[in-house]
Amino acid sequence: MTNTRIPAVRPTQPTAPLTAAPLTTAPRTSARDRGTPLLATLFLAPTIVGIVVFTVVPIVGSVVLSLFHWNVIDSPSFAGAANYREVFGDSTVLVSFGNTLVFMVFAVALQLLIALVLALAVNGRMPGWLRSVFRSAFFFPLVLSAASISVVMKYLFNQDFGVVNWLLGLVGIAPVPWLTSENAAMATVILVYVWQQFGFSFLLFVGGLNNIPKEIHEAAALDGARGLRKHLTITLPLLSPTLLVASVVGIINALQVFEQPYVLTNGGPGDATRTVVMVIYESAFEQLRFGEASAVGVLLFVLIMAVTALQFRLSRRFVHYQ
Repeated sequence: MTNTRIPAVRPTQPTAPLTAAPLTTAPRTSARDRGTPLLATLFLAPTIVGIVVFTVVPIVGSVVLSLFHWNVIDSPSFAGAANYREVFGDSTVLVSFGNTLVFMVFAVALQLLIALVLALAVNGRMPGWLRSVFRSAFFFPLVLSAASISVVMKYLFNQDFGVVNWLLGLVGIAPVPWLTSENAAMATVILVYVWQQFGFSFLLFVGGLNNIPKEIHEAAALDGARGLRKHLTITLPLLSPTLLVASVVGIINALQVFEQPYVLTNGGPGDATRTVVMVIYESAFEQLRFGEASAVGVLLFVLIMAVTALQFRLSRRFVHYQ
């Protein structure tokens, strides 16, 4: 036998498997997606235009006009800070700011208190149809004109032939000078204002109470929290976000009160019920001092912004979110 030599076979290196490169395709945008920003802009345009025309432009115009003397007849003349110095030196303006702050404190506090008590009562156990009747009745004064309501209330609170004094006379109480006494006039204006405005806060509180889970009240009842204690420890903390919104809106509206004191007392007796907005109206449209009126308006705007900022600052401690 002959020996045959078999040549050695060298091992070959394994080759990496061939993989197809990932294909990157550009996302396809449909005509509907391309038109979405344009459609959103068209829907927002009326609101944006309204804010710019009716809010931003008047604010900027008031600030600029407050630096000028202008009586509509003659050309405006630059006055600088003279209008503001005149405003701070005018006792009537200072009294109006004081009256407005007093009005704001008592009117908003009374409005929130009445609205909260009525909301708790309506949210209790009662038929659904009766609850709807109360909601409509309490909100109805808000849809009426403040001027028309003030005209009616002026007759009701008249000292000589008003219905209120007639009812008081039935129980032996002497006629009260509701609109001619310095102390009673402000109280009357506050009552008329609260009667018309509390419906808004009432609806806010009703909605807030409905958002509180019933399980929380049931658990509180098992722990012994009932009645006033339950509302102080459970309801009010959970209702604090709604209370913040109602107080912010209420204070802003109260600082701009005009119709009720203007129709009921015309700012009197004396300056007992004269408010800041009444001073702005009288300075601009009765005395044709548009520069001074704009300066008062700018100061009122600063006051509203400061009070609102203070509210949101304090809300960090007192507002509790679920």
